[in-house]
Amino acid sequence: MVDMSDPSERGDTSDRSLPGAGLVKGLAVTLKTMTSRSTTQQYPDVAPELPPRSRGVIALSEENCTVCMLCARECPDWCIYIDSHKEEVAVPGAARPRQRNVLDKFDIDFSLCMYCGICIEVCPFDALYWSPEFEYAEYDIKDLLHDKDHLGQWMATVPPPPAHDPNGEPAKEETAAARKAAARPAPPAVRPEADQDPAS
Repeated sequence: MVDMSDPSERGDTSDRSLPGAGLVKGLAVTLKTMTSRSTTQQYPDVAPELPPRSRGVIALSEENCTVCMLCARECPDWCIYIDSHKEEVAVPGAARPRQRNVLDKFDIDFSLCMYCGICIEVCPFDALYWSPEFEYAEYDIKDLLHDKDHLGQWMATVPPPPAHDPNGEPAKEETAAARKAAARPAPPAVRPEADQDPAS
């Protein structure tokens, strides 16, 4: 049986190279790096160019929230805290008033959040958005609990959605509207009456 621990038996000749070859290779890499131009950005004097879909902070559109609690239930970190109450809304012509949920509290604890984006994906009413803003560090960890007013201020920094690809598949709403328009019967054409001579 051949002893594979011996480099000569394995055919490995790297240990038999010139002494100091590794040092020379390392110095060559160092010299190459020293002569190349640095790509360091002078943050915070120069604002970084973020990718278009970067995840910074979660913004809340309060008027879109219906307090369905889906975001809080699906959050794997349980860092969303929601509280609400019911109000009666009088609807003209209805037999009895309807009830609607009014948002009292919507807090996100960013010291627990892992930025998975599940809350934004499950929201059926587009109340939560990604904002590319990331400069919200605090000296105290307790200040990372953002309330609905603080989250609402981030809505101004949410970028507009990308334009629809003209070669892509049309949206479901567009397809449904086109089907309804095609199924609707066209109004009957009104024939213009021929000009008649009043003397005849």
